[in-house]
Amino acid sequence: MEKSKLKKLLSGMCCSVCRHDFDENAITVIREEKELLVLRITCPDCGKGFGIALLGTGKDCVKDDEPLEFKPCPMPISYDDVLDAHNFFDKLDKDWTKYIPDNLKI
Repeated sequence: MEKSKLKKLLSGMCCSVCRHDFDENAITVIREEKELLVLRITCPDCGKGFGIALLGTGKDCVKDDEPLEFKPCPMPISYDDVLDAHNFFDKLDKDWTKYIPDNLKI
């Protein structure tokens, strides 16, 4: 992928831990296929990993004249959210697998 497109992709983004701006060094291409890139995103300053991203690169996916738009992020998970999840799991009985849809059971 061209460095200019990477810079455009990362413009305005920074590490949530150290606030270092992302640059092309934040992305490692793990796999490149015909119209797909698999990328690992890591802060080049503090080393915080941000996971794996799949990026479509087909003609229909990438348009140079259209800027990227970022939507507002949802609110971070609160302590109350963690407590609610804990209470939910704590109250599950021995037959908790009944809550898993049949098509997802192994």
